[in-house]
Amino acid sequence: MWFSGWRVLKEGLTGNKGWRPHWRDPDPKPVYDAVIIGGGGHGLATAYYLAAEHDMTNIAVLEKGYFGGGNVGRNTTIVRANYNLPGNSEFYSHSLKLWEGLEQELNFNTMFSQRGVLNLFHSDGQRDYAARRGNSMISQGDDAVLLDREGVRSMVPYLDFDNGRFPIYGGLFHPRGGTARHDAVAWGFARGADQRGVDLIQNCEVTGIDIQNGKVTGVQTSRGAIRAKKVAIVVAGRSSQVAAMAGMRLPIESHVLQAFVTEGLKPCIDQVVTFGMGHFYISQSDKGGLVFGGDLDFYASYAARGNLPMQEHVMEAAMTLMPMIGKARVLRSWGGIMDMSPDGSPVIDRTGVEGLYLNCGWCYGGFKAVPGSGFALAHLMATGRPHGSAARLRLDRFETGYGLMDEEGTGAQHNLH
Repeated sequence: MWFSGWRVLKEGLTGNKGWRPHWRDPDPKPVYDAVIIGGGGHGLATAYYLAAEHDMTNIAVLEKGYFGGGNVGRNTTIVRANYNLPGNSEFYSHSLKLWEGLEQELNFNTMFSQRGVLNLFHSDGQRDYAARRGNSMISQGDDAVLLDREGVRSMVPYLDFDNGRFPIYGGLFHPRGGTARHDAVAWGFARGADQRGVDLIQNCEVTGIDIQNGKVTGVQTSRGAIRAKKVAIVVAGRSSQVAAMAGMRLPIESHVLQAFVTEGLKPCIDQVVTFGMGHFYISQSDKGGLVFGGDLDFYASYAARGNLPMQEHVMEAAMTLMPMIGKARVLRSWGGIMDMSPDGSPVIDRTGVEGLYLNCGWCYGGFKAVPGSGFALAHLMATGRPHGSAARLRLDRFETGYGLMDEEGTGAQHNLH
């Protein structure tokens, strides 16, 4: 089924009775060339690019619930490529380029809006770092504009510029950054993969990973055994649990990250704005709600809900940055399970088991990485070689200490990233 303006108009005038399901609901086959565990954005993108770029179509994506029900639908929808360190910078730069052509490629409206991302700074030291980071972004081929105090004021006059503790000195603006509709991204990749022959299997929980003589041979699921020579673990906050089925202990902690949305308001925030003296970020959705979030809950948990102290902390940061938000009523909140790595950077790599691949450790950066992650993992699975954009996202860096990518300089503390 192909979308077009004419088709949308026709269906609207005829009661929308001609739409068909966007993807099939097949039963799992006993054997596949590759199995992807996890039906979130990264898993679906991997399946899509395996089919679209490498002509691998005998693939199954296994999801224990429904597609888009995990972290891909539990985030604040921010897309950006404003990283500083080699390894991260080229990966997210590549991912942003994929974002910019994604709707055309998938023929699906992901509601990608390049409204710009503004990172504020509040001290001389932060200004210096913002300048270095902006230069790094530009040298990578991305865009960055260093704004002084008045430049920021002209863009976002509603902020508290004269806060006694955190006065705004300026900001680093990333014009090509923005937001996208999180569930639409999952649906678009699911639809694209299905159209290319990939089996998308929901309500199929993986309960074991079969290994013989150091090679993966398949998986055990709630719907029976499935054999495959290649298996990818792409399960976000559940990475440690699923990897344990293969006898692996990952350097990953799982933490809850809360997000919030207010009632619908008239347009008032054009960009994504981040607070430099507290982990707070905010944008406005197309429905008018202010979407915002902050720090992790700072304790390991698999509960997809948060706690009241962190909610209070996030609201305090919001009021400190923009007092006007105090008039808005919070409509709802939710939590996602973040797989936090020691250096705050992800892993896309093969494991010590032949045919078993790993995609994990996305910390706060999972949603913006969806196209780049799927593209890179598909390349690795199909060719056996890391894609250039993900060449440094190796698992063994935590064993050797070589190639660690600690963007925030907080050391090997999972929960601080």
